[in-house]
Amino acid sequence: MATAVFTPKPHQLANEEEPRPRKNYLNVAFTAKSWLLTVDHKRIAILYLIAVTLFFFLGGFFAVLIRLELLTPAGDLMQSETYNKMFTMHGVMMVFFFLIPAIPAILGNFLIPIMIGARDLAFPRLNLMSWYVYMIGGLFTFAATLLGGVDTGWTFYTPYSSTYSNTNVVLTAIGVFITGFSSILTGLNFIVTIHKMRAPGLTWFRLPLFVWAHYATSLIQILGTPVVTAAIFLVALERIFHIGIFDPALGGDPILFQHLFWFYSHPAVYIMVLPAMGVISELITCFSKKKVFGYHFIAFSSVAIAVLGFLVWGHHMFTSGQSIYAGMVFSILSFLVAIPSAIKVFNWTATLYKGSVSYQAPMLYAIGFLGLFTIGGLTGLFLATLAVDVHVHDTYFVVAHFHYIMVGGTIMAYLGGIHFWWPKMTGRLYPEGWARFAALVIFVGFNLTFFPQFLVGYLGMPRRYHFYPDEFQVLNVMSTAGASILGVGYLIPLIYLLWSLRYGQLASTNPWNATGLEWKIPSPPPTENFTKIPIVTEEAYEYTPVRPKVEEAEIV
Repeated sequence: MATAVFTPKPHQLANEEEPRPRKNYLNVAFTAKSWLLTVDHKRIAILYLIAVTLFFFLGGFFAVLIRLELLTPAGDLMQSETYNKMFTMHGVMMVFFFLIPAIPAILGNFLIPIMIGARDLAFPRLNLMSWYVYMIGGLFTFAATLLGGVDTGWTFYTPYSSTYSNTNVVLTAIGVFITGFSSILTGLNFIVTIHKMRAPGLTWFRLPLFVWAHYATSLIQILGTPVVTAAIFLVALERIFHIGIFDPALGGDPILFQHLFWFYSHPAVYIMVLPAMGVISELITCFSKKKVFGYHFIAFSSVAIAVLGFLVWGHHMFTSGQSIYAGMVFSILSFLVAIPSAIKVFNWTATLYKGSVSYQAPMLYAIGFLGLFTIGGLTGLFLATLAVDVHVHDTYFVVAHFHYIMVGGTIMAYLGGIHFWWPKMTGRLYPEGWARFAALVIFVGFNLTFFPQFLVGYLGMPRRYHFYPDEFQVLNVMSTAGASILGVGYLIPLIYLLWSLRYGQLASTNPWNATGLEWKIPSPPPTENFTKIPIVTEEAYEYTPVRPKVEEAEIV
């Protein structure tokens, strides 16, 4: 494996035949109306970027309070009721308003039409509507926070949520219910666009793997989201009208909610991580300057994950009293879903082999993803094992596993993708040195935060408690210290990316020497993306094979 470091091409150094166009999607109009009523998929992606970033830092604020509380064994910063609200609002904000929409709504919205040679999504107005739906749902949930919050956990388990909680369950449920429609509309738009609007010559097996990943994600969004939306709506009905759906006293079954919730929410994990896998496929092949190894296997593994993801929800309920035989079936199926994920990791690693690898900031995030996602995936096998799951159920082991997949996987890929396509989205380059430093800080901070949680969870510390025995304090202090480093790591990119909007060098059309249609149009793209619809004549990732340099002395 050869290694190299190259500098992204600024516009002045690029050998471009066409002059940089004066008008692009960013400067075509500057009024608030031109942004709030836009049907341009790129501008809608920017609207999502702003909104999702705000929700991310709001969810992060709750995480800071949680870690400060856990710095000492005694619950001396807040009451139990307040702590319950903190971890609930952290989970709700991060899962429903950041992790699920982040990559599809921002990078997917911006890139999918360009990657397939289209001028926009199939339903541009529906795309704008989905952003408004997302914002309305977010405002309901934010209002619930301001009015006192909710304390049910992001899982809304019944009968506590439907009967006993005295917090703003209905308002939060309405917010999540509304936001679910945004996810459904986005998935529908992607599927129709990918089926009907591909450029001539762009067959299914010439599509970038980023598009395959989003296609599989969209299937889950359309088929799974209505189930959880209906389940949360039923919680609100039960709470208001006491119908008797989940309340045993009225003839209901609280376990029914868990079936409905996890039927969606386990596939929802793949809604969060499949687009991340699509990003990693693009980064690995670009910064290895090598055609991706096993294109077809990676593409079909995305679909396999989407299908198998619907069959494993019961592994969240091993301790709920379900049949031991059902538990065994769900355990086997959970092991099965690890296979397509392992195929991806194997193929990405094989792509690196004998590639000309360069360690730019996006690639550092991709390498971080490989390590952290692998740890998260392997510890998932522990939880798929009946006996081990009973031991570590509802402990910090589960918290650590979940964050290694969601934060170590999805957020690392999201940041890698933002850095990779930032020059295309904004037409500006960011300071590469700061970007690499931030990637390193985030990697160190993440591991220091969450690896101790594997240990403290395995030793028996339950999650969702704001006080704990003294023997767990050292590991909790390490975790809080790591969270502080991680928080700084997330602030650094925010600062230099905003700085680059004004002071960054102008980016060339293709600063990374990457393949793909998005790198053949100006940075930033014009409103119509392409002046002429392109005709695709080659496979994806047709990088020129790296030939070893031969010294003149050797030739002689």
